[in-house]
Amino acid sequence: MTKLRSHTRTRAQESTQAIERLYITMRHLFNRGFYKPMGVSGESLREALLTLRPEIYGSITEDKIELQGLLYVMDRLPHGIEECRFINLTSDEGYKDSHFAPIIPLKRRRNCYRIDSEQMNIEITRGRSEIYDILTHLTFLFIESHKIMRQILINENGEVIRDWKKLEQAVLKKGKLTQEEKEITLTHTANFLGRTFEEVKSVYPYFASEKDENRFFNIIYFLGKLAIDEMVGDNKRIITFSPVLRERLGHHIHGEQWAFSIKHTLQKMGLLKRPIHIISANMHSVMNSLYGPKALPADFSKKKPMEVFEALSSPMNMKMREKVTTIALAEGMIFIEDQSGTNIDIQIIDTAKIKKSSYIEGLNGLEDSKKPVIVVMDYAFGEQAYETMDELLKPFIDAEKTRHFLNVASVSIMGKAGILEGGKGDIMIPSAHVFEGTADNYPFKNQMDKSLFKDDDVKVFKGTMISVLGTSLQNRDVLKFFHNSTWNVIGLEMEGAHYQKAIQAAAKIRRSISPKVKVRYAYYASDNPLETGSTLASGGLGTTGVKPTYLITEKMLNQILDVPKK
Repeated sequence: MTKLRSHTRTRAQESTQAIERLYITMRHLFNRGFYKPMGVSGESLREALLTLRPEIYGSITEDKIELQGLLYVMDRLPHGIEECRFINLTSDEGYKDSHFAPIIPLKRRRNCYRIDSEQMNIEITRGRSEIYDILTHLTFLFIESHKIMRQILINENGEVIRDWKKLEQAVLKKGKLTQEEKEITLTHTANFLGRTFEEVKSVYPYFASEKDENRFFNIIYFLGKLAIDEMVGDNKRIITFSPVLRERLGHHIHGEQWAFSIKHTLQKMGLLKRPIHIISANMHSVMNSLYGPKALPADFSKKKPMEVFEALSSPMNMKMREKVTTIALAEGMIFIEDQSGTNIDIQIIDTAKIKKSSYIEGLNGLEDSKKPVIVVMDYAFGEQAYETMDELLKPFIDAEKTRHFLNVASVSIMGKAGILEGGKGDIMIPSAHVFEGTADNYPFKNQMDKSLFKDDDVKVFKGTMISVLGTSLQNRDVLKFFHNSTWNVIGLEMEGAHYQKAIQAAAKIRRSISPKVKVRYAYYASDNPLETGSTLASGGLGTTGVKPTYLITEKMLNQILDVPKK
């Protein structure tokens, strides 16, 4: 008999299975309606996350507290969530019309409401990806809280170490802490966090908010306190999903309202029959590129365009930005602030009304009725990309029940992504999107190409992009496998496969748009998850992202507006 070779699972295989378990478990808990994150019902989530060891969560498996990962998570969760034992995920259920003031996390656009001292409600309007994102962050947060508890609890009677008592005194003290008191508290806190005084002191100011400069102390204290309450008093933290959320999820309620608003505006302005070019991007680069030189002629004559765009990207230069916006609104731009709950704002740009721009030279001789209309949509989040694009590409049914098919000429997607070869600020041109955890893959003919950037002094990579289930689950072993395998993966993001799925369905199955619709995808690198110190938790791009953002915008506009080559 031939002896079969024993097979040892690789770290990549273990990690892939951990990701699958995470999402199967999350769906099960969602359908169940509630669970206790640090109880038996949350055990599978915790074990899967610890097996996966995502790069963004750093030292999650070690005894010392992960400070950069904690900062990343707290920037994306509502202020005060560490104090709450009950966390309720809801749909848009009318809280905006109540006395509750919305709490919007620093790095995530979502409405949250502090119901009382123990309960936080988080409004879900962006689909499953948002639920996965929140549950992953909360699982990490509660794992860290129990690590704190194990460091400070002496016995099961609730007795704690002296360092913890000193932190408690500082947190409960009324009034501001002196510099001396602050550094004494940092010293005691560093002791049980397993970090040096220098490490804790350096990260401390990044947690501060306008209302609370000592927020770091508050977060550590309440994470530890609620973990002690779970261990000693059996007061478990509970995450619930409202019945309305469970009923509505996946029904495109918000996306339908959002898309109707856009198409209704196009009809009202007489733009519904014009060639329409959709761009998924930010709310500044297209506007600044088209209207900036006219609004700021002195700046563009004295400086290089990229220097002006960098200045416009600074929150300190509000007056410059207002000048551009004023010109844009006077010359064909309509701004639609989202009211649907998608958190995706819209700019509609009628190029026939742009009076002066190097971009519209290619439109000379065209009748106004044939000049393109550009619809710029702000970034979607994960699966929300499918919901919004799917609804936007459907025919518009007006008040008289007449069906109008949109003349969609192109769809362009620009976004941030993690790069697997290269560094922050580099550009990625995908040839296909592969959806992580499934056999789904979406090859396409990309109108963007490396050759467009040959004179721009920027590194450009071309290959497959993987659409991940969540950036917080980036795992080095899985990413190395994708990068080194025949998949030829150059980067990862969250929306590409969802966008392409909607575009292909509209063009080839529903036939609601032309099968000849052109697609453009280009991403700039926000991080490199394969490099230590270059993950998303290491901080933002700063001005590094300005150059690739505007270069991609320039190439997209050149193609859309048929700008003559110089």
